[in-house]
Parts: sequence; C-alpha cells; structure tokens
Amino acid sequence: MKKVDVVLGLQWGDEGKGKVVDVLTPGYKVIARFQGGPNAGHSLRFDGQTFVLHTVPSGIFRDGSVNIIGNGVVIDPVILSEEIDKIESLGIDVRSRLLISKRAHLILPTHRMLDAASEAAKGKTKIGSTLKGIGPAYMDKTGRNGLRVGDILSPEFAERYERLKEKHIGLLRQYDYEYDITEYERRWFEGIENIRRFELIDSEQAVNRYLADDVSVLAEGAQGSMLDIDFGTYPFVTSSNTLCAGVCTGLGVAPTRIGNVYGIFKAYCTRVGSGPFPTELFDSVGECLRQIGHEFGATTGRPRRCGWLDLVALKYAVMMNGVTELIMMKSDVLNDFDTIKVAVGYEVDGRRVDYFPFESNEEVMPVYREFPGWKCDICNVRSYDEFPKEFRDYVAFIEQETGVPVKIISVGPDRDETVVR
Repeated sequence: MKKVDVVLGLQWGDEGKGKVVDVLTPGYKVIARFQGGPNAGHSLRFDGQTFVLHTVPSGIFRDGSVNIIGNGVVIDPVILSEEIDKIESLGIDVRSRLLISKRAHLILPTHRMLDAASEAAKGKTKIGSTLKGIGPAYMDKTGRNGLRVGDILSPEFAERYERLKEKHIGLLRQYDYEYDITEYERRWFEGIENIRRFELIDSEQAVNRYLADDVSVLAEGAQGSMLDIDFGTYPFVTSSNTLCAGVCTGLGVAPTRIGNVYGIFKAYCTRVGSGPFPTELFDSVGECLRQIGHEFGATTGRPRRCGWLDLVALKYAVMMNGVTELIMMKSDVLNDFDTIKVAVGYEVDGRRVDYFPFESNEEVMPVYREFPGWKCDICNVRSYDEFPKEFRDYVAFIEQETGVPVKIISVGPDRDETVVR
C-alpha cells in the first residue's frame, strides 16, 4: 500500500512550493491540496510563461494527473472559477483533471466583508490578512455554521446561504464599515454553477482508495509552517494547520499513511504582513534581497519583508513536520553577497536560546554565524559538484544543523533551473 508524500513550506510562506510540486509531479498520479484557501499563491514558470495558482493543485498542467481540492481547503467560488477559466483558456481540460471534496468549506461574500471589517477595526494591531475571507470561513467551520461544497447539491442550499448571510450581516453591524456585496454575490452564484460542472467527491474515500490501489499521492500544503494556527507566531498566523499533521485532517488519511515529507525553504527568509521576524533586515541588504529575489506577494503584490536564514525557526519546522528531505529555493539570489549570515540562536530576555520559544516577539534578537559568499552566478549549474565550495559549505552546514539532507536546490524560477542530488 502506497503512502502519501507531503510537500510543504518551512518558513512564513512564499517558499516556492508551486515550482517544487510542478517539478515533483511527474512521479505522482494524484496531487491534493489539504488546507488553506485562495490566500495561497503558488507560482509555476515553464515554457517562458508564469502561472499563479490559488486553489487548484499545482499538478494541473501535467497530462494524466488527478488534482484533488481536499476537505481541509476553503473555497471562494469566484476565485476558483477565474482560475479555472484561465487554465482552460490554455487548452487544458480542467474538468477531467480536477476533483473537489464535498467536505471543503465555502467562503461567502460576507466572509470577505467580515475579514476586511475586522482587520480595519484592529488598526495598528492588524495581523496582515489577505482579506480573502479565509479566517471568517474557518471560524464558521469550527463554529459549526459553515456551508460546504456538498451543500450546493441540496434543494435547501439557497435558504441555508441566506440564513448564514443574515448572521454575517448582523455581525457586520458591530463595525463602522461600509460594504456592498451585490456584484460579488452575483459572481459568487455563477461560481457555484461552475463548481457543479465538476466531480464532487468524498475525498477521504478517494485518497485512501488510490493508496490501496498503489497509486502515488502527493499532498500539497499552502502558506508555511511558521504560520500554523497552533505552532506559528500566533496571532500573526493563518487559520489552518499548515504542518504535516494537517494532511491527516485535511485529506482524511491516517498518520501511518504519511511517507516522505519534503520541506521547502528559501536560502534566506521572507515574510508578508505583520508579526515577528527575528532576522528581518531594514537596511540596504534587505532591500537588495527584495529586489533581486522579486519578493512581492503572488496573491497580494505586497512587498515581502526580507532577512537572513533563520536556522532556529527552520530546525523547529523540521522537527514539527518530521521532514525527511529538504529543498532549498532561490539559492541564486545570494550570488553577489560578500558575506552571508545565518541565525543560529536567539537572545531572549538576556539569555541565549537555541530553540524557537513561545516569546517570539520583537524582543527576540538573532545570534548570527557568518559565511563567505560564493560571489559567482550559479544559475547554470545543473549538478551539485559544479557548485563553488563556499556554496557547498553553506548547504553542508544546514544539513549538519537540521540533520536532514538537502536533496533539491533551485537556482532560478524555471522548471529546468533545478539541481536534484
């Protein structure tokens, strides 16, 4: 019986999961998203074109693939429909490749309004939400009020929609916030009709059946481990479990069914929105990382905060996920730096710690170790032995500290700019 392999981000999101899933998918028949919503932006680049996926799994461009939107995902029918239309415009038969879980929850237009109103009311304490309605949708899910994809098949769906909408309108009266959902609501119901075209499945049954039939399955995570609702930098986190454990609840597979765990990280760190970021750089070096790495959100376009690699946080994420193989992205962004720093510990309240503490606030100061830069262009490297010694020393140190091998190294955005060891 096959096991589910997992690919997920180990930092604060934006690690490059889309490209990695695209590179890995030839080895997998089934690619399944297990959590998150359209706040994700997975960028794929091949044949000179760039595609950004928000809800559809990253295997959709592969012939013969089966792509599943799992029960742990929250879906905005408007955004999903726009995404499907763009993919179909490329001549791809999305309907034959995409399956949608009946248990996945729906994001309503009023969820988006609640998200925006709540964030506006927080003022300086805002968490940096993408305003896609993700948080309010998950709140309704845990509050047992939500609407699920399978509900659109019920003759009472419109009535249940109106009931939940009225509940949200009542909540919105508490905010001094003006809104109009008329146009978005019209598009939302068009999106619902579009979803009806697809095969709606009991995804937990389907995934386990594929495994029993010895079919290879890759679970695709969204956001990053440091944004996990339980173990991330709370409250500046997302609303779902982004860790490997989320695969079990987001797809309906047992813990014993988890196989390889591919953990993705950048050769440096970035973060979008508010929240702790111990290695953040506010100087020209940080701006240089942003410009060279094109660090602007795939979903929001917001500039990403940039800083050196945080090995304390990375080791924490490796531990929490049970990572078996590491994948290092954007190594080429560091080509021109004389010195490269890595945070190997923190100073917290005058004491040094080498683990990720509960007190992950602005009082945490990084303790750095410095490495000489490789000062050359590695974009055309295609085998590990071709990398300069300084680069190989950097990789070796990360492997030594995490106890996990770095198996894939990305040296550029294109599909073929990848070194597999």
